[in-house]
Amino acid sequence: MRFGSRVVTIEGAVVKLTDKQVERISSAIAEPRRFKILKDLRKHGEPMGCGNIVDKHGVSHATISHHLKELETAGLIEIERLGKFGNVILKLDVWNAYVARLAQLT
Repeated sequence: MRFGSRVVTIEGAVVKLTDKQVERISSAIAEPRRFKILKDLRKHGEPMGCGNIVDKHGVSHATISHHLKELETAGLIEIERLGKFGNVILKLDVWNAYVARLAQLT
């Protein structure tokens, strides 16, 4: 849930993913750089600036922008735009729901 410029997670809220969403997430993270971006966001523990992600990965802004768009379309991240800059927020509730769905496959 969004209030102002902050994302608020409602405790106890359960995210349910459709099969289509699971497929979209799987496709997005199949690309190694996107998976690494997610790991970096999780490790960082708070929003990361897009510029910081570019610096960390050593590729062009356009390349990172493409990967972030794919992750955003999959529902894994939110990009908080601040003028021409942006902060990338990992949607941990969606990630956890995805992992839970995969665990059900066993």
